[in-house]
Amino acid sequence: MATLAKYCKAYYAKDFRRFPGWRENLENLHHEGTWNDGAEVVLPRERLDDDVLFLHENFVVTDGLAVDENVIFDDVSDAWKTFCTNELAFEVPED
Repeated sequence: MATLAKYCKAYYAKDFRRFPGWRENLENLHHEGTWNDGAEVVLPRERLDDDVLFLHENFVVTDGLAVDENVIFDDVSDAWKTFCTNELAFEVPED
């Protein structure tokens, strides 16, 4: 079962792509489903700059609200945390 984050904030993919160490795990993107003769066919999605991704309190980025599913980026480093704080103005509220 998915674990929902205590806190996350939505950003456009293009905002994350400004980080020099950004490496997307495209295999974990949500997929779009279509129906063909009653059977679901899963089609891979293409990541666009204006698609929304979620930055969680543990600095992991996902393609959804669950912190442990559809993980797109999890190379959490001091440089990444600094980028999120300074460039994206990411801050977890105290409450």
